[in-house]
Amino acid sequence: MGPTGKLSALVVDDEPSLLRVVEGYLIKDGFDVRTAGDGETALALARESEPDLVVLDLGLPGMDGIEVCRQLRTFSRCYVLMLTARADEIDVLIGLGVGADDYVTKPFSPRQLMARIGVLLRRPRTAISEEANESQRTFGDLVIDMGAHEVRVGSSVVPLTRMEYDLLQTLSSRPRMVFSRQQLLDAVWDEGSGVASDEHLVDIHIGHLRRKLGDDPREARYVLTIRGVGYRMGAG
Repeated sequence: MGPTGKLSALVVDDEPSLLRVVEGYLIKDGFDVRTAGDGETALALARESEPDLVVLDLGLPGMDGIEVCRQLRTFSRCYVLMLTARADEIDVLIGLGVGADDYVTKPFSPRQLMARIGVLLRRPRTAISEEANESQRTFGDLVIDMGAHEVRVGSSVVPLTRMEYDLLQTLSSRPRMVFSRQQLLDAVWDEGSGVASDEHLVDIHIGHLRRKLGDDPREARYVLTIRGVGYRMGAG
């Protein structure tokens, strides 16, 4: 939250005209907004203001959005929405792999951008009441500490993005249930959104979650693939 109690956002783009447009729409939507035109400034502002949301351009000069996101994830769990003019899958996968929660390709309409931001900030948290009465979920060496909102494998804390944590939280809430990709989209990204039709996005985030957990998909311990159906938790 910003100093006024509003949600806070940091917009990072080297195009002043785009920066102003995104800033204006976020302010209109009730955000406290800061802006930066380069990666170094963005990281300094993020440390200072602790934003709830970062809208981050991939193609920044000097330190690009990939590196900004990588460094941002060492100290912040904010939502990260990446903007990219390069729609090829490699850039998208790299961006998500370092901690971006979602992406929008340029050119985009302000309405499309705000809809994606709405998906990130308003997706349902169906297990909040469960978390209040449940301290930990344990699957072998994997511990999901609900109170601390923290995941550990053995003695090591695993830094997860909010999307990755929410996927793991959803799967672990009913560990014997097989969740389809669409069920995970509806639970984590918000049912009825534009994102909620892209089942491939679930596979991308599950892949990154597994790598962070040290879970080999060929011999998975924590997140199991049920061929032709979806995913469920393993015993660890």
